[in-house]
Amino acid sequence: MQNPMFAGFYERAWRPAFTRLFSLGGEATADVDRELVEHLGRPGERRILDVACGPGNYTARLGERLTGDGCCIGLDFSAPMLRQAVADNSGERVAYVRGDAHRLPFPDDSFDAVVCLAALYLIPDPKVVIAELMRVLQPGGEIAVFTTVRTRLSGLPGVQSVVGLTGLHIFGRHEITRQLQRAGIADVEQTITGQAQYVRAYKPRRGRDQKPR
Repeated sequence: MQNPMFAGFYERAWRPAFTRLFSLGGEATADVDRELVEHLGRPGERRILDVACGPGNYTARLGERLTGDGCCIGLDFSAPMLRQAVADNSGERVAYVRGDAHRLPFPDDSFDAVVCLAALYLIPDPKVVIAELMRVLQPGGEIAVFTTVRTRLSGLPGVQSVVGLTGLHIFGRHEITRQLQRAGIADVEQTITGQAQYVRAYKPRRGRDQKPR
């Protein structure tokens, strides 16, 4: 991820191909992905944080329809990825910050929505990252994660060992949803498409029912 050549390749070929691979060549994952980005990036004066943004593929799309003081901030640890993001995916309401997803450089309750899309499976300690996403999300705000999920195919003998050599983590079916539920979220939505999962939830409002903004 620190290689400048890989940053350009990742944006144009690797990430799109990987999304297609999650559906084993089909369109299901891409369809859910498109609907999620359209929902999260709907017009409005909201603050969105895109964690492990890479070269900004999602960041730019999430920020392009925001209005007023709305903005989408992409955060990544890789300087080459961020340079690629600034070069290819800048926008009027888009900004990029270098930082560690395990220690987000933002105060509590800073964002209306936080996302980690097609990246959590490469992060060393994903549980800490999810806790950080919840910390910086304001009450009533939305969290969304797109990552791997263990299925019959990925659960076959030997698959985990082979995949582990690449540094890719395959999450258990309930691994992420249960962490969010333990954090106090009662209503967690999980959509599984092929070898991928999309998890969405709202951080409870203090003393009130949780409702989307």
